[in-house]
Order: sequence, then structure tokens, then C-alpha cells
Amino acid sequence: MDSARYVVDALERAGVAHVVLAPGSRSAPLVYALAEAEADGRLSTYVRIDERVAGFTALGLALGADAAVAVVTTSGTAVGNLLPAVMEANHAGIPLVVLSADRPDELRGTGANQTTNQLDLFGEHVRFATDVAAGIDPTSAISTALSAARGRLEGIPGGPVQVNLSFRDPLTPALDGSEWERLLPVVDAPGTAGSPSELGAPAKADEGAEPVMVLPSTSHRTVVVAGHDAGPEAEYFARMLGLPLLAEPSSNARFGPNAIGPYRLLLEQFGPESSSPIQRVVLFGRPTLSREISTLMATTGLERALYLPTPVTWFESGRRPELILTQWDQLTGFAGCGPSGWLQAWQDASAHAEGALDAVLAEAPQPGALAGQLVARKLWERAQQDPGSNLVLGSSNPVRDVDLAGKPTEESNARIFANRGLAGIDGTVATATGVALATHKPTRVLVGDLTFLHDSGALNIGSSEQAPPLHIVVLNDGGGGIFSVLEHGELAAAPDYAAAVERFFGTPHTVNLAALAAAYGFSHTLVRTAAELDAALAGPVAGRRIIEVSATRAGLREQHVRIAAALKTN
Repeated sequence: MDSARYVVDALERAGVAHVVLAPGSRSAPLVYALAEAEADGRLSTYVRIDERVAGFTALGLALGADAAVAVVTTSGTAVGNLLPAVMEANHAGIPLVVLSADRPDELRGTGANQTTNQLDLFGEHVRFATDVAAGIDPTSAISTALSAARGRLEGIPGGPVQVNLSFRDPLTPALDGSEWERLLPVVDAPGTAGSPSELGAPAKADEGAEPVMVLPSTSHRTVVVAGHDAGPEAEYFARMLGLPLLAEPSSNARFGPNAIGPYRLLLEQFGPESSSPIQRVVLFGRPTLSREISTLMATTGLERALYLPTPVTWFESGRRPELILTQWDQLTGFAGCGPSGWLQAWQDASAHAEGALDAVLAEAPQPGALAGQLVARKLWERAQQDPGSNLVLGSSNPVRDVDLAGKPTEESNARIFANRGLAGIDGTVATATGVALATHKPTRVLVGDLTFLHDSGALNIGSSEQAPPLHIVVLNDGGGGIFSVLEHGELAAAPDYAAAVERFFGTPHTVNLAALAAAYGFSHTLVRTAAELDAALAGPVAGRRIIEVSATRAGLREQHVRIAAALKTN
């Protein structure tokens, strides 16, 4: 039993403030040790009955707190259910610490219940994995794991780790107190989150001052591409050098005078055949959203540079075509200043495109349905009007709709989150819950209906658990819409393929979201018009609410064609 306390002590000494628990028998020693620590105010715990939800909740806490967060499971398939969250944490470089409880060595390979090979279960997706035998002091293993998770091992970027902890019976403290120094005090059920200090979230680390910028003497028609997790330094770089900024929403660089909103539909205007083609590209972060940017980065003869000051998990040497630059002065020398009229040309094109987009979005696809881009535009604007708030974007169409329609603002007022490590639809609601719990900030989520249903288990927050204010905007078009704007959309128009595309890619459903919301204790609002959407978004984020937006997949492909055509004619 003491080894469980040593684990918790090691976590506390290392500054881990948040631990997510999924219930189980073999992990009971850790549970009691964590309950004792929480009663003493040493850390905060959160309980989720679904391990996949627990994993993504921990991931969201790590994102929101900018810190390592642990998730505890019992043995067997429970550990396997963490794989999606671990994979996302791997590719996004998030310090997720898996504490998997296990049977002792003498039970392994004997057919004992819930016993399997748990060590190295996550393979290359973790930075470090170790097995701690029953009765062994785990302090050193926890310390090494946290160093690896935080990227403090030389040449290895931070990311998820696993410490597999074996426990022998008895797994619970004796009631006579012989195995524990004292009984646990009674802990009242926590109230609704929202007041500071309740959860003890660590303050966001100081990111330091902006880099010193020495302007180069050369000039090039350069664009700055800010991919996922690029950060505000990409905006500063573009602004100081007078370069257009093409920023994905989750770059957290989509603001300032140089940010171009519908950039992906403007790239053709500045392509190789134009009178003023792009000469160079500077890349911050990891671009994950659009084929237009992928095409740009693959253009033969275009000079490209990737700013990579520290190792990142998604990059392997020799696998990308860009010139890899690690120093700020190297980057400024490569980019050069924007020549006269270069930035203005992009800004003019952007202004015309925004007007054309507004005109197209003013027309509903059909009565009682709203376009995803309009919802994205309004939600982005509302989040930016709420300084310090969070906006979590689901994969598939929602994040791409925001990328197209989210108007850049003068300042960055909202923090944008998205699981772009592997860009799966799983775990989005749980991630958002973790973000809200860690930051104590108003948190809005934009997801499609399938993403929402995939993670509906995350709506189940126990009556003894913190229930953060969370507004989930669900674009409900009765199935999967993204395939209709891909190649499958063409096949869907062909009689021989229409039924197959609808069944296997459209995956239609008739789930009653209002009933689902009621079952989990969420309020529900159905939105069918732009005015209703404005009203639903107008108030503050208070309580747990689902805003269901009536949408349609019919005509979605044609909607994208109309938008592209409108932008080209302006």
C-alpha cells in the first residue's frame, strides 16, 4: 500500500496538479492514496467511468493547464481504452502520464482474470514505458517518466508516457488503520466549477517576451503559414516583416492586421501563373487542414522553410522538403521583408472575399437549415468577444468551416483548441471538459453530430464531480457531411453509387439529441435560423448546454462550389 503513496508523493513533488481516475479494483491503492492527497489539498482528482473519456479528459486538462496530467486505470482492457488519447498525445506532444495498475508478476501468464501484457501496450506512441514490480518504490520511475513527458530527455520531444504499476492484495486499507496512518476524512461533493482556486490549476507558464527582430535588407514575396500550435510568434513575425499570414484556427496566430481569413481560396490568385506569384513560404507549426496548403508546400521550385527551434514529435528528419531553420535570425534572413504592395494585395483580396462569403452565407441551404460556415463564422465571432474564453473545434467539417469563415480579429481574445495530433473525431467532448476544468474559463465547443455522438459518454459527469460550464454547439445534418465535399460527393451523384455512399459514408442516424441532452442533465436549444443562432450564442457560458443547429447534407458540395465561385468573381 505504501507504494501507492509514493506514486502520489512523486507526482506532487513534480508539480502534477490534476489526475483523472477511471474506476477499477486493481488500481484501488492508487485511488485511496489520491483521495487522501486531494483531502489534504495537494492535488485535484476527476472521476470518469469510461477510460477513453478519462484519457481525453486528462488530455484536455493538460492542454488547458499547459502541464503534465496523469490518468489512472485498472488492469486489462481498461488500459487499452486509453490508446486513442495516447496516440493523440503522441502526435501533438502532450505530456499525458498513464498510470496503469497491473497484477503482480506471479499472476502473469497464468490465465488470471484481467491479466495481459500491459507494458509496451502503446508501443512507439509513448516516450517512456516502465514496469514497476509490486512492493518496489516507484519514485524513480515516476520521476523519469515525468522528465520524458515534459521533453527533458535530450533530443526527445515531450509526450505521453506509461508507468505500469503492479499491486498485490490487499488492495484496500484495513479498517483498523494498521495499513494507513489515518482514515480518509469525509469530502463533500464539489460544486459547479467556475470560481478560481477550486481546482488549483497551475498558472500558464510565462512564454517570455517577443523575439528581438532585426529587419533584413532583402525583400521577397513571402507568405507565413501558421499551422496547428504555431503560437502568437507567427503573427509577430508576419507583422514585423510586412508579410501575409495564413493561419489555421488552432495555430492561435489567427489575428492581427496581416491575418488573411479565407486564405485557402485565395492561393490561386497568387499562384505560379499570376502576375505576382508567391516566391517563398515560411512555416510555423504543423499544417493539418487544407489541400490547398498541402499543394502550396509541395510546389516545385518554391523556396520553403520550416521554423523548428526545438524537436517536435510530428517531424522526422529528411521527411519534409522544407529548409529546416532553428534560429530566429536565420528565419528573418530567409523570409525577407514584403515588397511594396505585397501585403496590401492580400488584404484587398481578403476584404473582397469576406464580402462575397457573407453574401453566399446569407442564403440558407434550405428552409430550417443553416450552413456550417455561417455557424462557424458566428461562433468564432462570439468567442472572440469573450476575452479569455476557450473554443474547442471538432475535426472533420467544423474546424475547416472555421478555417474558411472565422474572421481574424485585431487581438487574440479566445484560446483555440483542437485535437490535430491525429485529427480523430473521438474524445472531443471529453477534451473540452478537461480544458474547461483546467482553465476555469468559459468554454464553447463546435462539433458535428457524429463527433458528438461518438463521445456522448463524456456527457456523463458523476454527481460528485465538478461540472464545468460548457456549451456544445452541434451541427446536426443527420450523418457525416465531410465525405460529400470530397471525391465521394461525385460518386454520391451517380445512381450506381448513391445508396452505397449514403450508407457507408453518410452513415445516417435519427438520434434525438434533445432526449440525449435531458438524459445527461444538459439543457437543450434547437436552432433553425440565423436569428435563433444569434440568440442562442448571445448569453454567457453558464451551466451545461447543448445548442443543436439544424443543418443539411443536401447541397453541401454545391455550397462549397458557390463559395469558391463567389470568391473568384470578386
